[in-house]
Amino acid sequence: IKLQPWVKINMKIHRFIGGFKVEPGDLELQDKELLNQFRSVLKLKVGEKIILCDGKINEGVAEIKAYGKDYIEVEIQEVSMNKNEPVRGVILYCSILKRENFELVVQKATEIGVKEIVPVITERTVKLNVRQDRLEKIVKEAAEQSGRGIVPILHDPIDFEKAIGNLAKNSLNILFDSSGGSFSSLITNNYELVTIFIGPEGGWTSEEIKVAKTTSFNVVSLGKTTLRAETAAIIGTYLAIH
Repeated sequence: IKLQPWVKINMKIHRFIGGFKVEPGDLELQDKELLNQFRSVLKLKVGEKIILCDGKINEGVAEIKAYGKDYIEVEIQEVSMNKNEPVRGVILYCSILKRENFELVVQKATEIGVKEIVPVITERTVKLNVRQDRLEKIVKEAAEQSGRGIVPILHDPIDFEKAIGNLAKNSLNILFDSSGGSFSSLITNNYELVTIFIGPEGGWTSEEIKVAKTTSFNVVSLGKTTLRAETAAIIGTYLAIH
């Protein structure tokens, strides 16, 4: 019996987004959290390749050269521009949801390609605060895992009235609600910036929808079925981007 040789599996190259100086040559990394991640969590060995991103679309393939007591020495060998970022910028204004549901929205919206995430406090919002540090970590890890070149901006919570007053003049503004019209005819290549609003578990109030309609919003439905808020946020973000 002729045995088949083992097939070498191409291992995933881990990506790290930070303020790295991305240019060919040697680079010394001294960040304690990064050191722990390299050594203890990922157990990366000398000779393995990684990708370092500067958070401004530039990235470089680097090889780990040596471990010191409080540093890692790498050599950046190839530099390029990240090509995974969407052409259209989408800002997600999402009502603060229950912890695990809001964390899911933040993670998946980042993977899809959202530009900014703004937690919103509406009339029917039950949870009024978020763990900003935890959410920022989720956003960063999701951006790295999904191959992005930047980390989306996570804003502090803001109430609904202030949120609608902060919108850019050149953006297409969408508020998703089951009472709205068709989504398909709205998005065209003419819009480089789209802002989308997702309501809380209890939905928007009639007054909030009225205010949106008088503030250059398009009230749009995502279909006939009733979606959970986190589902609407993920689907709405994907459709707006793609």
